[in-house]
Amino acid sequence: MPNVPLERDMLFHSLGRTFTDKEFDELCFEFGIELDEVVTETRMKRKQEGSEEKEVVVYKIDVPANRQDLLCLEGISRALRIFMGKEDVPMYRAVQPKQERIKMYVSKETKMIRPYVVCAVLRNIHMTHDVYNSFLDLQDKLHFNIGRRRSLVAIGTHNLDSVQPPFYYKALPAEKVVFQPLNQTREFNAHELMDFYRDPKNDCKHLAPYTDLIYDSPVVPVIVDSNGTVLSLPPLINGNHSKMDMQTENIFIECTAKDVTKASIVLNTLIAMFSEYCDDRFTAEVVEVEYEKDSIFPEGKSLTYPDFTEKQLDCSVSDMCSTIGATIPVEQVQRDLHKMQLASEVLDADHIRVTIPITRSDVIHAVDVYEDVAIAYGYNNIKRSQPPTLTIGAEQPVNQLSDMLRAQVAMAGYTEVLTLSLCSKAENYALMGLEDDGLSVRLANPKTVEFEVCRTSLLPGILKTFRENKHVPYAKGVKLFEVSDVVLKDPANYVGARNERRLCAVYMGQAAQIEIIHGLMDRIMRLLDVYPMAKYSGLDTPIPEGKKQYYIREGHCGTFFPGRCCDIVVVDGEKENVVGHFGVLHPKVVKNFELRYPGSAIEMSIESFV
Repeated sequence: MPNVPLERDMLFHSLGRTFTDKEFDELCFEFGIELDEVVTETRMKRKQEGSEEKEVVVYKIDVPANRQDLLCLEGISRALRIFMGKEDVPMYRAVQPKQERIKMYVSKETKMIRPYVVCAVLRNIHMTHDVYNSFLDLQDKLHFNIGRRRSLVAIGTHNLDSVQPPFYYKALPAEKVVFQPLNQTREFNAHELMDFYRDPKNDCKHLAPYTDLIYDSPVVPVIVDSNGTVLSLPPLINGNHSKMDMQTENIFIECTAKDVTKASIVLNTLIAMFSEYCDDRFTAEVVEVEYEKDSIFPEGKSLTYPDFTEKQLDCSVSDMCSTIGATIPVEQVQRDLHKMQLASEVLDADHIRVTIPITRSDVIHAVDVYEDVAIAYGYNNIKRSQPPTLTIGAEQPVNQLSDMLRAQVAMAGYTEVLTLSLCSKAENYALMGLEDDGLSVRLANPKTVEFEVCRTSLLPGILKTFRENKHVPYAKGVKLFEVSDVVLKDPANYVGARNERRLCAVYMGQAAQIEIIHGLMDRIMRLLDVYPMAKYSGLDTPIPEGKKQYYIREGHCGTFFPGRCCDIVVVDGEKENVVGHFGVLHPKVVKNFELRYPGSAIEMSIESFV
C-alpha cells in the first residue's frame, strides 16, 4: 500500500478541526485507510524572510494502491471532509478557452515508442510553497504507482506563459534532440543526457533508471512548442525553459503514455486535486490532441482532453444488502454513497443508478459500489451472524498424493530439492537436447536471461543443483528428487496455461546405473496402486478388476541416451497414456550442465493418479 506522509497541523487545518491521535486513527479506520505511524521530523519551513528548520508532527497514512485520489494532502483532506459531511462532492468541468483552443499535434513516429499523449491547462492557479511541493510530490507518486515507474505514463508540467502553442509531440533520433534539461546549466543531446544521468559521478541516481526505457530505442519522444523549444523528453526530464515555480499562474500538463486509459486517469487526478486553487475552481481548460495519419490511429484522429465523462453503474439494493450482510434502506444507501463521493438516483424500489466521478477510477464493478456502502455504513455496525453454509477446509487431493510420494521417495534414499520455477529458454530446451515445442510460457520483460520462461520440466533445475554442488562426494552416488509444478501453455484453459504436478528424480555417480531409477519407478507405481502388465513383469499375476496397469517401452527423447530411454505407459481400460520417461542422461546433456559424472533420471506426471 502507498504510504502518504502529511504534516499533522496542515491536515487538521484543511479538515477544519483538530483530533487526538486516537480520534484520527479511528476516523481513518472508518474511512478505510490506516494511520500507520506518527513521527516527528525536522523540515524546512518557509517564512516571509527566508526559511528555517522546524520540528513537525507527521502522520504517515497507508492508502489503497488503486486510490490515486488519496496520494496527496488535497485528496485525503477532501475525501475526509466529504465523509464527515462537511463538504459536498465537487463538480469538475472541462471548459473551453476564451480564445483559440491549444492544440497538440502527434506525429506518426511516436507509435514506435510512446504512442499516446493527453493534455490540459490549469488557468489562474495560485500556489503557496506547500501547495507547490504537494503538486510535485503527487506527480512522483503517480509515476511510481499507476505509471509503473514511468514505463506506462510520464507526466510533464510546464509554465504555459513561457512557451508558444501549438505543441508538437514527435519521435526523433536521440542526436537530433538538443535542449537544456531541468536544473542543468548547459545543453545536451538526448543520448549525451542519458549517459550523463547514468554516470554515478553526476549524482543523478534518481533519474538513471528511467534512461533504460528509451536508451536503446532508435527514436526518443520529445515535445516542442511552435518555436522548436523543447518542453520535455519523456519519460526522463522536462526542459529548463518551461520550468515551473510558485509564481506560475498557467500550467500546461501533458502525459505521454503507452496506456491511454492510465494516462487519462493520471491527468484527471492532477486536475481534480489542484484545480481547487484556480480562480474558477474545479475547472480545466481543454486541449485538442490531433493524431497524424499512420500514427497509433491509422486514419488519424482528433481528441479533446481532459475527458470528464462520468461512468454510471446500475445496482440492485437487495443484492447489495445480501452481499454486505445488513438491511439498509435505499435512502441510507444514497447517503452512504454520497459520503464516498458517489452520486446516485433511485430507478425503482430495488435499483439505483450510481454516477462515478473522475476521481474514483477504482470503481469498476457493482461490487466496488457495495464495498463503499459497507465502509460508509460502518463495518462495526454489521451484526455478526452464523454463515448459512458451514464448510471444513481440506487438503487438495493432488497435494495429499504429493506429500505421500515425497515421504516414500525420501525413504528410498533421495534428498528433496526445491528449484526455481523460472529458467532460461536455453536451459529448458537446447541444453536438454530438445527442440522448442512451443509449450513454454515466456516472460514479456525478463530482468535477466536466467528467468526467461516458466519451466516445462523439473529436470533442468535438478541438474543445475548438481552443477552447483560438485564438491559433494559421488563415490556412492547422489540421489535428488523434486515433486512440484511445471507450467504448460493450454489454449483450453481460461488463462491460456495450466500447471501440471510432476515427480522428477536423478541418480548420479561413478556409473549411470539405470536400474536404480528403474527400481524407483516400480516402487512409485506400486504406491500408486498401478499393476505391472504381464508382458512387462513376466508374471501371470491376476489383476483386480478396474485397476490401472503399466508397462515400459523404448522411448525417444533428446535428453536421454539413444537406446537407454523408456516411456512409462499407463493402461486404463482401452486407453493408453504415456505419463513420463526415464533413462540414462545423454552425454551432451551432462556436458551442457558441466557435470562430472554420468547419471540416470525419471520424470513423470502424477496428476492422472489423483
